Amino acid sequence: MTAPADRPTTADRTGSDDRPAGAERAAPHAARRPWRGVLVATALPLDDGLRVDFDRYAEHCAWLVANGCDGVVPNGSLGEYQVLTPEERARVVETAVAAVGGERVMPGVAAYGSAEARRWAEQAAEAGCSAVMLLPPNAYRADERAVTAHYAEVAAAGLPVVAYNNPIDTKVDLVPELLARLHGEGLVHAVKEFSGDVRRAYRIAELAPELDLLIGADDVALELAVAGAKGWVAGYPNALPRASVALYRAAVAGDLATALPLYRQLHPLLRWDSRVEFVQAIKLSMDVVGRHGGGCRPPRVPLAPDQESAVRAATEKAVAAGLA
Repeated sequence: MTAPADRPTTADRTGSDDRPAGAERAAPHAARRPWRGVLVATALPLDDGLRVDFDRYAEHCAWLVANGCDGVVPNGSLGEYQVLTPEERARVVETAVAAVGGERVMPGVAAYGSAEARRWAEQAAEAGCSAVMLLPPNAYRADERAVTAHYAEVAAAGLPVVAYNNPIDTKVDLVPELLARLHGEGLVHAVKEFSGDVRRAYRIAELAPELDLLIGADDVALELAVAGAKGWVAGYPNALPRASVALYRAAVAGDLATALPLYRQLHPLLRWDSRVEFVQAIKLSMDVVGRHGGGCRPPRVPLAPDQESAVRAATEKAVAAGLA
């Protein structure tokens, strides 16, 4: 994963003008917009010893695409990237690319340091990925200057960057005004919006109409789709891909007669995506529908009995309704 010591400098790659390093290189990629549609933030199958099962992961990525999903997002929080070794994290990306093709893979490249996040973006480029997803600095409550420098550093790796706004976990809020600035400087091309505030969709559209809004939380999927979202970085398609894709397609088409009843049926599960225990819940649902979810690495612990009962019952109800 570590970049070679003699890697090209920013000036070598982008010229010597004053434009942000990521802007010049990312622009040709942006026309493809590979982040549009339903991209699944993939759960990572672990075996009984909590080792990564790469064969199962490859099969899972292929299964998601075969069931209508447009791509996968490895190494997000749902993929437990924080507790992977560097070797595992790199191999997860390579496995996804081998399974579904790099044009369908947008890995998360979050890291405590901007230099490390850039190295993960470079690794993604070397693996053949089409874009990367990046949280703001999350080691401390960064100000606007630090956030901008962070995105500029990662954009300089050459792949288009999708910002990930998760102020709940990172304590850094990519408000619409800041997103508009980052987009205007060519540093980000889309945003996975996880704040839960659906009003932001309209403000973002006013300030940065070319910035693609992506649904970031499953339990506001319908609201953000109706508000103009261009994609969904989704969790619950790991267990229910066909129903989730049907919901998204109907919602963005304005077919509320189809979307709203489906959303009501799925919402008891979708709301777990905004809970602290979202990884455990989604993996349990995968187990219930016959996929392999399995356990999680510490510090995550199994669901409490009442939580497990609730997730299991809601998943079984979805299966009985033909949604699996």
